[in-house]
Amino acid sequence: MYLLLRLAPAATIAVAGAALALLALAPLGTRLGWWHYSFALYWLMPASGYVAAAAVVLSVSTLALGWSQLRLRRSIVVLVAGITGAVLAYVPWNYQRIRSALPPIHDITTDAENPPFFVAVLPARAAENAGSAIYDGAGLPPLQRSAYPDLAPIRVAWPVSKAFDQALVVARAMPGWTIVAADPYAGRIEASQQSRWFRFTDDVVIRVACDEAGSRVDMRSTSRQGRSDYGVNAARIRAFMSALRQRIG
Repeated sequence: MYLLLRLAPAATIAVAGAALALLALAPLGTRLGWWHYSFALYWLMPASGYVAAAAVVLSVSTLALGWSQLRLRRSIVVLVAGITGAVLAYVPWNYQRIRSALPPIHDITTDAENPPFFVAVLPARAAENAGSAIYDGAGLPPLQRSAYPDLAPIRVAWPVSKAFDQALVVARAMPGWTIVAADPYAGRIEASQQSRWFRFTDDVVIRVACDEAGSRVDMRSTSRQGRSDYGVNAARIRAFMSALRQRIG
């Protein structure tokens, strides 16, 4: 028993370190082309969660069985390793929780009947062998309405030129966005954004058109790869629309 307690701190640190390594390797290997993103998301990340959970179990068991026999320094090491394991286990668990709560869609728009279309980003999508940029008007709208019923266009009593200028100002201020094209004559703004971890690229198109109230601003955000987007495209639309509403006043 004494020998096990002496080895427990190092073992707990080793297991937590293995979980951290798996979690870090998942996006790194994807970005370096070592494996497909699906292997990282659906195999390596869950594996890191299980290993991290093992670190938590080992930490709790060690502290419960040998608290009185462990020196303070060893107890702190075991406790820190257990907390680290809990944090590391949360990351893949949260990914899975979000993924299971949302429909497997990654093309979101404020106008499902006549969604804005992409032009300028199409060459980059083709070079990346991205999914089709053609909107699935039959399958996507009911799934989007059930998951994101709040998404809607912005109508403002401004001429199209003014609405376009203000939308462009907001688009340029959005964190992480790269403006690909801004065509005031077509009323279209296109941009791209990369995720911080896996470097997945999503594409954005904003359309400013004439409306009976003055101008109508619609937006579409879609991922280049995969089926489920973990809600990031809807969140991006909400962020832009909220910023534009604040600018409109």
